[in-house]
Amino acid sequence: MPYFDAASAAPLHPVAREALLASLDEGWADPARLYREGRRGRLLLDAAREAAAEAVGCRPDELVFTPSGTQAVHAGVAGALAGRRRAGRRLLHSAVEHSSVLHAAEAHAAAGGTVAELAVDRTGRVAAGDVAAALTPDTALVAVQSANHEVGTEQPVEEVAELCQEAGVPLLVDAAQSLAWGPVPGAWSLLAASAHKWGGPPGVGLLAVRKGTRFAPQGPRDEREAGRSAGFENIPAVVAAAAALRALRSGPAADTEAARLRELVDRIRTRVPELVPDVEVVGDPVHRLPHLVTFSCLYVDGETLLHELDRAGFSVSSGSSCTSSTLTPSHVLRAMGVLSEGNVRISLPYGTAEADVERFLEVLPGVVRSVRERLGVRGAEPVAGAADRAGAAPQEPSPAVAAEPAGAAAEEAAGEAVPAGLVVDSLGRRCPIPVIELAKAIGQVPVGGTVTVLSDDEAARQDIPAWCGMRDQEYVGERAAERGAAYVVRRRV
Repeated sequence: MPYFDAASAAPLHPVAREALLASLDEGWADPARLYREGRRGRLLLDAAREAAAEAVGCRPDELVFTPSGTQAVHAGVAGALAGRRRAGRRLLHSAVEHSSVLHAAEAHAAAGGTVAELAVDRTGRVAAGDVAAALTPDTALVAVQSANHEVGTEQPVEEVAELCQEAGVPLLVDAAQSLAWGPVPGAWSLLAASAHKWGGPPGVGLLAVRKGTRFAPQGPRDEREAGRSAGFENIPAVVAAAAALRALRSGPAADTEAARLRELVDRIRTRVPELVPDVEVVGDPVHRLPHLVTFSCLYVDGETLLHELDRAGFSVSSGSSCTSSTLTPSHVLRAMGVLSEGNVRISLPYGTAEADVERFLEVLPGVVRSVRERLGVRGAEPVAGAADRAGAAPQEPSPAVAAEPAGAAAEEAAGEAVPAGLVVDSLGRRCPIPVIELAKAIGQVPVGGTVTVLSDDEAARQDIPAWCGMRDQEYVGERAAERGAAYVVRRRV
């Protein structure tokens, strides 16, 4: 069964498996002890630290191992902010950071600090100029990931690091997704990563703090890992993690495999929109990780889509609100302003067979078509009133659509008089139903007329404007309603 979710957790690398099994016999003792078994454990730990530091691009004494990548981020953010308390208490981070950074920011704000967010463009990329403009005298730390975990977009870390260095502000980089593909460039100050993203065992993270960076570890401390990560080191797991990272990054084979996966992802990026109608491929097409691609399908229930792909033999992931128990859209997709419904993330592990990608491309169109048909979508576009665009009379509204008196709702939202429109009641219905009903209703109003969608689904706030962008319709805006919100769309074509 093809596994296409390496961005969540990569399969254990064969070298990591061998190192793990070997070190279980050799690295079980306390590396702080002076007897033979302890010295053997210390040698293994030191060798793993040197290998990891070489891959990161830092000194061995600048790197510590943590129980997870999330713990590395939390320790890095808290320690850097505490070390810079006299300079200020402002944390600046991009809008598309991993949730571990966002949770650390929430804790900082709850403790009385301030947090500012950097916007991204539609590809999910931060502009270095925006970072420069946002740096203030009280900024204590900047956090910008090296590459995004949901859409693969790479950030201009080297430029950002230079700006931060000029301003005397440390930069923390979450390199969890990119470290397998090469060191993070630039004069960053702190770096965090997670071993299970590159084929190491779970439960191992790393935190690098370069010399000269003011850092005050928070929480209870002990003598291990320079006081930056408390607790007994899991030496076998650390050794396996370092072995996997070295194996991935050594020799020309690594570059060859990265190029091969990039070609497979390019094939997916090109062919999915050709094979499946109404698809938006998201993320930067150039500045991106070689193994990751994300696309969203209109008029598709994301959870059902993932289940059907699983039944067809493909393990994939999603940032869609339709696959979340909270029904809250991905903060990454929301910050980018792109479609969230029917979202699929493909992240290919090392060694992915070309035949598996080809079979996925063969299976996907039928799966999407089947899911759409269950939702009452026939063909590529569920828009009623196609005859209206051809010059015939508009069709009667569906039961969920009612005439809108004098365009009052649209006028209130837009601040101006508009032709009379329709109201679509999608209250209590989840994505993608509000968008499907909007698509059906838009053909029932004349050009210049409006459709107002009533919805209490948070995803509608994101997906209705995204649909307008894909369909060249005008998104007028939203207003409060008795329940949920009213989203107003004006027909342009």
